[in-house]
Amino acid sequence: MIDTRITIDSLARAISGNIVGASDFRSPGGFTGIFNILKDSSEGDIVIRHWIDEKGIKIASSKNVACIITEDPRGNSIDIATDLKIPLIVVKKIEEANAIALNWSIKNFVPNSKRIIISGTNGKSTTSHMIYHILKSTGANTLTNTDSKSEFNTLIDPMVPKIISEYALSNDGQLDYLVIEASEVQGWLGKLMHNHALLMTKAVNPDVGVVTNVAIDHIGLVNSIKEVFEETSGIAKGMSKGTLVLNHDDEYVFNMADFAESNVETFYFSMNSVIKDININTNTNTNTNTNTNNNTKVNDINNIGINNINIKNVDINNTKNISSNENSIEINKSLIYDTESKSIIYKSKPILTIEELPFNSNHFIQNTLAAISACLSLNIKIKDIVNGVKSYKSLKRRFRKINCNPIIIDDFAHNPEGIKATINAVANFPHQNLKIICAIRGSRGKEINEINAKAIVEALKDINSNYNTNYNHKNNNNHKNSKHENNNKYKNNNNYNNEHGKNNSETLPKIKNNEKLKDKKLKIKKSKDKNINKVEIILSSSSDVVDESNFVEDFEEETFFNVLNKENISYTHYKMLKDALYNVYNSSKVDDLILLIGAQGMDPAEELLNEIFNEDN
Repeated sequence: MIDTRITIDSLARAISGNIVGASDFRSPGGFTGIFNILKDSSEGDIVIRHWIDEKGIKIASSKNVACIITEDPRGNSIDIATDLKIPLIVVKKIEEANAIALNWSIKNFVPNSKRIIISGTNGKSTTSHMIYHILKSTGANTLTNTDSKSEFNTLIDPMVPKIISEYALSNDGQLDYLVIEASEVQGWLGKLMHNHALLMTKAVNPDVGVVTNVAIDHIGLVNSIKEVFEETSGIAKGMSKGTLVLNHDDEYVFNMADFAESNVETFYFSMNSVIKDININTNTNTNTNTNTNNNTKVNDINNIGINNINIKNVDINNTKNISSNENSIEINKSLIYDTESKSIIYKSKPILTIEELPFNSNHFIQNTLAAISACLSLNIKIKDIVNGVKSYKSLKRRFRKINCNPIIIDDFAHNPEGIKATINAVANFPHQNLKIICAIRGSRGKEINEINAKAIVEALKDINSNYNTNYNHKNNNNHKNSKHENNNKYKNNNNYNNEHGKNNSETLPKIKNNEKLKDKKLKIKKSKDKNINKVEIILSSSSDVVDESNFVEDFEEETFFNVLNKENISYTHYKMLKDALYNVYNSSKVDDLILLIGAQGMDPAEELLNEIFNEDN
C-alpha cells in the first residue's frame, strides 16, 4: 500500500523550501504518492520543475495537482499561485527535491527490488543497458532509466520516479531489479549540481554500484580531472551496503575503493590480465566511520523516507595511489579480459570468448566486463549472464552499425576519451577509406571543442593512418554563411564528387529498399597493421537539426578549425548535417567505412539517412 502521509510542511522542511500560495495540498484527495512532470501530471500528483512561469502555474491549477516544487519561479508565478491558492514550494537546490522523489518512489512502490546504480564519464549507458538486458533475459521483472533517449530520463527531474511508479502500478508492484544510470557530473543552466552522484546514490541505496571511468567532460561545469573525480566518486561515498564494482585499469576509479564503507565489498574488472596472478583480499576499505566531523548533513526526513543523507567531504589528495604491485585483487572478486586467449576470465576459467561478443572493440569489452561484474555481484548464474551477453543488441547511437556497404557506424562519442576510443575501434575494421563525420559541439564553448578536435588528431596519429597532411579547407556549404540560413542543397553533389576526383563508377550504387540501415552484429577483425588508404575528416555544424541550446556559434567552429589547421589536417565543413551525410554517402565506395560521432548535432543522423535513401530510391 502506498504511504501518502506527507504534509506540505514536512515536505518543505525535507527539501529546505519555502511555501507560498497555500499551506495545504490543492487536490481534494491530497497526495497520490506520485511525483511527476507537469505535462503528464494528474490530480493529486506533486510536480517538480526547475523553473515555472505564470502559464505553468495555471496549467498545474487546472489539473488540481497537489503542489509544485521549483527552484526558479519566473515572472508573476508566485502571485498567480497565491491567487489560485495552489501550494508552491521554492527551493535552493532542485536536486534535493528529486532525490526525495526518487527515494520516496523506491520505498513506497518497489521496496523489495534489488538496485544497481551506474556512473562514469564514458560507457555508463551501454553498461546500464547491458545489465538491464542480462537481468531481463533471465525472466526477472527489470526496469531501467537508460534507453536511446536516456538524456531525457536523467535524475535532474522527476522522470525516473515517474517511470518507477508507472511500472509498479501496472505490474502490481512486482519489480525484481531497478537499474539506474546516474550522471557523473550534472548541472543546470551552467551551474554545477555539487555532489549529484552522491545524493542520488544515497537516494537509491543500491545493492551494487558501478563506476566505468573518469575522464574530462562537461567542461564549464567542471574544469579539471580532479573535479570530475570528486563528483564521480559520489557513487562510492554514497553506498552503505552491497558491492562496489570498479574499473581496475582507471587509476582514479581504482582509488575510489578508499571511499567505501567497511561493509561494502569491492569487485574489480580489468583489460589487463596481469591481475589474474594476484591473490589477496580486495576489501582494503579503511573508511569505517559513517558519521565523521566532516560530514555535511543534507536532509533528515523520518516521515518521508530519506534518512541521514550525508555528504562526505573527502579530499582527493588523501586517497591512496596504489600500484598493482602494492595492492592486489582476490581472484574470486575480479573479472578480466585475457588478451592472449581473447577470453573473459572469471575464477580462472574462461566464460566468454571474443567471438561470442556482439561487439569486440576495446571500449565495448570494457563495458561488458563492467556489466558482467555487476551481475556476478547479484549472484546471477554464469550461464544466464553468458546468454544475456550473447543476445545483447546495442542502444541507438552506442557504436551501432546502421548500414552495410559501406559500413556506417553511429556513436555518441562526444568527449576526448570517447572520440579516441571510437576512432581506434573502427580502425580495426577491414575497409578501404575511413570517413569520419563529426558534429561540432554547439553552445558548449571553446574548450570542449578544442580538446575534442585534439582528440581526433591524437586518434589519427594513434592509428598510424595515411591521412592527408596538406591542409586544404573545403567549405562546401551551398547556402549563405549565416547561422539562421538553412537552404538545403544536399542533392547537388556534382561539385563535391569532382573535387574529390570521383567518377560515377566509383560512387556507391543506390541502396535497395531491403538494405536500408541494417543493424547487424559488429565483428572487428584485428590486424597488426591498420591498413587504411585514406582518412577523411568531415565536420558539421548541424544547423538544420539542432535547437538554440545546441547551436554552433562561429567561434566554436573556428576553434575546431584552428586545431586541425595547426596540424595541417585536411577537412571538409558543412553547415547542415543532411548536406554532409548525403555527399559523403554518395561519394563513398562500397568498401569504405563511415563513422558518425558527436552529441546532439549527430542525433538525427539515422533518420536523415533514411530520408536520403527514400528520396534516392
